Amino acid sequence: MLVLLGVGLAIVLPSLDRGLQDREVRRTALGLAAAARELRSRALLDGVPQRLALDLPRNSYVVARSDEVRLPPEITFASVNGGESVGRDQRNFYFFPNGSILGGQIVIADDAKAISYSIRLEALTGKVEVARGSRS
Repeated sequence: MLVLLGVGLAIVLPSLDRGLQDREVRRTALGLAAAARELRSRALLDGVPQRLALDLPRNSYVVARSDEVRLPPEITFASVNGGESVGRDQRNFYFFPNGSILGGQIVIADDAKAISYSIRLEALTGKVEVARGSRS
């Protein structure tokens, strides 16, 4: 009986851990996407461009002039395309009053890069999409 219980736990625990890790990466991606949507709305309402600044070495981002938001320690920016490059390690994405965005794609992943989510910023439409995996 105990052997059966031990075998069952050995099978279930790794998948449970992976599920929790997926949930954390997804939650982080959705939070970043929500911040981007908020910046787009703020640009439309205020008539003033807004900025999302990514700091890759610090594993963080700043929304407009707010406080820095740090990604959880086990989650990193796997890749960042588009936006405006500020030096080697920083990217800015701008949201304009006409609804457009300086577009691109931000991929975040767990440390092992086994689980990733892509936040796609559509330049002309201003649409912000989140998808599991790194879509190109």
